[in-house]
Order: sequence, then C-alpha cells, then structure tokens
Amino acid sequence: MRPGVSASAVVIAVDDLSKTYGPLVALDRVSFSVRGGEILGLIGPNGAGKTTLFECLSGLLPADEGRVTFGGGAHADRRSDVLFYLPDAIAPWPDQTVDWALRFTMGFLGGRGNLRDELVERLSLGSLLASRIGTLSKGQRKRALLAVGLLTSQPVLLIDEPFEGLDLRQSRQVEATLRWHATSGRTLFVSIHQIHDAGRICDRFVLLSGGRVCAEGTAEELSARAAARLEGRAPTDFEEVFLALA
Repeated sequence: MRPGVSASAVVIAVDDLSKTYGPLVALDRVSFSVRGGEILGLIGPNGAGKTTLFECLSGLLPADEGRVTFGGGAHADRRSDVLFYLPDAIAPWPDQTVDWALRFTMGFLGGRGNLRDELVERLSLGSLLASRIGTLSKGQRKRALLAVGLLTSQPVLLIDEPFEGLDLRQSRQVEATLRWHATSGRTLFVSIHQIHDAGRICDRFVLLSGGRVCAEGTAEELSARAAARLEGRAPTDFEEVFLALA
C-alpha cells in the first residue's frame, strides 16, 4: 500500500445500499467506504452487482434504500463534483477522433490538460489520435476512453473493468498508468472481475458476491481473515482469499 492511504479521510461512505429488479436482488444492504488517494478494488465475478453499484453511486440508477455520503471537498453534496464514472463497453462520439475526445475533455469538461501528453505516451495513443472512435478495436477504444477518464477533474474516478478487452502487454501498460495517476492524490475506484489483476494494483478491496459485501480491507487484512476460515492455513493466492471469504 502507498504511504498514507490507510489513514486517509473517507471521501465516499456507502451505508445499507440496496437495489432490486423485480424479484432479483442486485444489491443487498451494501456498506463500505472509499478513502482519499487510494486505489480501491471492487472485486467479484460477473453478475455480482458491481456495475449496478457503480451506476447507483454515479446517479445513473436510483437505489431503493440506503445512503451515499460524499465528503472531503466543497460542493460535496453534488456527486458530479466529486466523481466521474467511466463505464465498460461504451463507444461515445463514434464519428469523432481520439484527439477530439481528449480536447473535448480538457475544454468542455474542464479536464486536466497538463496530463494529456503523458497519457498519450503511456497508453500508446499517438498513432490513434486521428482515428475515429467508432473504428477502434475494443482494446484501442478501452485505452482511449481510459485517457478521457484520467483527464477529468473530479477527485474520484470510477472505472468499470479497466482491463477488459486488453492483452497482457496492454494490461500491464494500463496497470502502470493507473498506479502513476494515483500518485497525484486522485482516488481510483475500479471494478475488476479478474482477481489476479486486482491483486497487483489495488491498495484495498471490497469483495462483492451475490449483491452483498463479503469483506473489506487490505490484502493483508483479508488474507488474515481467510486464514481463519481455512483453519489457520495461509491462502496460497488472492483468488483463494476471495473464495474463502465469499
């Protein structure tokens, strides 16, 4: 964990958040906190409720019950001032170029223009700047839109599945970029279903299974809890930690 993260102030507090779709319970009294300056991983299999949780946090979906409290800055009552949500599998502005999307983010959305050139280099976007977003492959589009998200000005960035559609080299590239970006003090809350990816990048974790939070903490804290479930045997990897606690 990066120094100072564990003691950082809570910037988002989620208390007893619930969401149903008819008889389907997508979120069941979910509670956890997001701390300033950390990379928090929302970990769980497909169908665990991760995207529904992000959509409720961002205001795209209304929660049925519970409360989300934003703190740590002016206008904290307005979630649009606190967080920016980058969904998975979207293709906005298909007729516009990657360069246009970055300039739009810096201009109309008030993005962090000083990061533009660094992100273009780190995410290997130089050869794609003149390409229309609608013509990009899944991996290319993922990297381009990740740059858009990282340029935004809100102190908290929610990213749904940042590694989906990327090959091994691209995944390592994105991992390094997210770690670099977090050193600026920005808070990243990332939803990941590939547990080994999460174990390499996140400072803390929220384990979600069947719409419920199974555990929250650092890798060391969760490993200790898992060992207790395994009758004192240390888990061999983070996947075993998740299986023991979920």
